[in-house]
Amino acid sequence: MGDQPQPGPRFRRYSSAERRAMLIDAGLECLKRGGIREFTIDNICAASGASRGLVTHHFGSKDGLLAAVYAAMYDRTLAGMEPAEAGSRVGLRAVIRALVSREMLGREGLNAWLALWGEVANNEHLRAEHRRHYAAYRATLAAAIAEDAAAKGRLVDAGQLAVTLISLIDGLWLERCIDADAMSEAAAEAACLTLLEGFLGPLSMA
Repeated sequence: MGDQPQPGPRFRRYSSAERRAMLIDAGLECLKRGGIREFTIDNICAASGASRGLVTHHFGSKDGLLAAVYAAMYDRTLAGMEPAEAGSRVGLRAVIRALVSREMLGREGLNAWLALWGEVANNEHLRAEHRRHYAAYRATLAAAIAEDAAAKGRLVDAGQLAVTLISLIDGLWLERCIDADAMSEAAAEAACLTLLEGFLGPLSMA
């Protein structure tokens, strides 16, 4: 008896949400690999196994996908600042530790951020996402600062201190990616604590 024919490959049918997520992840990987020049429809489709039509279907255009990638980057940043359980809280020191972690300060991640920031001024879709997500980022930090200050009976301009902290963290990202050996996670955390504790006093480990 001859060999029986082997069944052909079985193709998985992805949901709309899964396809959307795959395209966003592929776009992000292209940015990490080579910046905005690598962010092409052909590269994204090759990385995700999707057709060009799916990009248009889910995002309208390449600019729409770029805006979705930017939103996903910010969502991941904010997720590290949220409590694991509803009703609990994340201390300000834990928030700082999350923001200066390897996941945030890695070279590939910064490559993606720099590519996105470089497009904000010239891309209306991206500019709208930037304004919305930066406002949420700033508000989250300001709320954590205000909560710590209130618990200690200190008066601070939480919004302005949040802006200053974000500027410091952005600079630390650049320092670490230029020379990781010269800017460790511990050093980055210490720089943030020096700023905040000048206004708030010692921050607990919680």
